[in-house]
Amino acid sequence: MAAYYDLSLPVSPDLPVWPGDPPVRVLLSSSLAKGDPANVSRLDLGSHTGTHIDAPLHFEPGGAPVDSLPLDVLIGPARLVELGVAEKISASDLSVLDWTGVTRVLFKTRNCRLWGGRSFREDYVYLAEDAARFLVGRGVRLVGVDYLSVESYRDKSFSTHHVLLRAGVVILEGLNPSDVLPGDYELIALPLRIAGGDGAPARVILRKN
Repeated sequence: MAAYYDLSLPVSPDLPVWPGDPPVRVLLSSSLAKGDPANVSRLDLGSHTGTHIDAPLHFEPGGAPVDSLPLDVLIGPARLVELGVAEKISASDLSVLDWTGVTRVLFKTRNCRLWGGRSFREDYVYLAEDAARFLVGRGVRLVGVDYLSVESYRDKSFSTHHVLLRAGVVILEGLNPSDVLPGDYELIALPLRIAGGDGAPARVILRKN
């Protein structure tokens, strides 16, 4: 029997957001308790809230929007790799691993422990530019990380994003694989289908047969 693992963060006002992004608000616009015929909520949040997908349009003028991302990239075999690095994932960290047949990779690091608080943390593990180039060179089509950006907070040139998105690599950010063992899975990562969107929140599931 298959086992399923939900890597998605619950969307709530307690969720940390990238500095400057809209905070999460969930407000009842109609309420059974107030005599309305149904509960209906209004959602106010950014397109890169919580567990989300970066489309090429996020950083690349004329890049593909989120509603045109190919399903055969968002669904399929993926490898969850756990790394004990302190600051960043570099090409040298990746070069010692077996990449045979890997086209989707998700990284599990100490970042998983950062999800316990409401405040944004600047000291998360990130993917270095040389690691991004390594993955593009290996033919990887989707990269997932366990904090709100694949990029260093201090890199204002956004070099890692540019390397991946210019190569058409889909970026998954805000994953929480805390309780999932490294290994090979089937990935199901479906963003909201926002027309012309630069990104969108996503429900991300791993399935193990």
